[in-house]
Amino acid sequence: MKAAFHTLGCRVNQYETEAIREQFERAGWDIVGEDQPADAYIINTCTVTNMADRKSRQFIRRAHTEAPDAVIAVTGCYAQTSADEVAEIEGVSLVIGADDKSKVFSLVDEMVRSKNKKTRNAVEMKPYSERETYEELGVISTMEDRCRAFMKIEDGCNRFCSYCIIPYARGSVRSRKPEEIVEEAALLVGNGYKEITLTGINTALYGSDLGMDGIAPLLEMLDKIPGDFRIRLSSLEPMVISPEYVKKLFPIKKLCHHLHLAAQSGSDHVLKAMHRQYDSAEFKAIVDTLREFDPHYGISTDIIAGFPGETEEDVNDSADLLHYMKCCKAHIFRYSKRKGTVAAERTDQIPAQIKKARSEYLIAEGNKAARALFEECRGEGRRVLFEEIEDVDGSGYATGFTDNYIRVYVPSGEFTEAEAADITEGKGLFRDVTLSDSFADGMTASL
Repeated sequence: MKAAFHTLGCRVNQYETEAIREQFERAGWDIVGEDQPADAYIINTCTVTNMADRKSRQFIRRAHTEAPDAVIAVTGCYAQTSADEVAEIEGVSLVIGADDKSKVFSLVDEMVRSKNKKTRNAVEMKPYSERETYEELGVISTMEDRCRAFMKIEDGCNRFCSYCIIPYARGSVRSRKPEEIVEEAALLVGNGYKEITLTGINTALYGSDLGMDGIAPLLEMLDKIPGDFRIRLSSLEPMVISPEYVKKLFPIKKLCHHLHLAAQSGSDHVLKAMHRQYDSAEFKAIVDTLREFDPHYGISTDIIAGFPGETEEDVNDSADLLHYMKCCKAHIFRYSKRKGTVAAERTDQIPAQIKKARSEYLIAEGNKAARALFEECRGEGRRVLFEEIEDVDGSGYATGFTDNYIRVYVPSGEFTEAEAADITEGKGLFRDVTLSDSFADGMTASL
């Protein structure tokens, strides 16, 4: 029997799909590409924007066209928040809640074997109040990327930003047991992975339901795992952390000097309307603390353009914040109205064309801020995990990221044949480099 997988959205979804995929593989199923005929299609959906919902529906219909008799199982955040809508899409056999992913394999396997492929079976969707424990999907040993692995450590959020539907989809904060995280990380490192990225819905809240003092105790355990690897945090919410919180991270030797801090706006007026529970001064205090530890500490961020009631002055405040933090990467999103959220009910929605113009402006300002950081880093030594060799304007470059999340390009001819082979084969290669100049979306460097 053949199964195909399609994942939309965040790294948490990517991790969960990999865990489900391994369950199918262990049971003897063949895994095929998402564009190939299969007996079952498992679609892990996202609902963070209207576009994510639309992409989910498009792939469901495409899978049904490709294999009309296949079982199509839809899970994830869109399935959780819009179960009835998903169940009505032609071809859908199963709708499985975001907190019921451990059931995906058994339900699909039973339906395929029973030949009962056309029966619609909307699995019970647990309400927010009933999602109290972390759902284990088992320990995974591999991922599609051969040198970097994502590892889910937490699920859920209890902050309820006014624009965000995800807490309703994911439920309250539930942390994975630290001993299972350490076991999985050790297995991945033993299988050759050189970077482990810890991810969750609100990673900074890890351990709050276990009586732990933030994420630092977990990082201390991971830091003790033998092997040449590094740890990266996918995101820490500024509404949770503080200068004191991040100072506890500094002694972790294997932790990359990079944090993703989702500012969402640089305007205090907008932050208050978003229910973000911090202001721009508090955000800057975190940035200052990181830069005192390492002047070129990598800071990436998210900014929403066109939040209801946003003014031109608010947009300029966001641009100013991008420059203040000298972000190594800024992800700019246009505000997307989500039914069921506070912001969706506001009457001062921003027209689409204005949102588009503001997002383009902030993308340009984010790129300028990154180049300012790159200019400061010229001549600096950093360690890079090289991941692939790619062609840029007719020349071959080995590319990878520094610990502070700057993409680096080194001419492939500077590596030995054996080193180049390791990079090309996806094994990854650590090398110390000297950073040179801005180039493409990062910097050139020499070995």
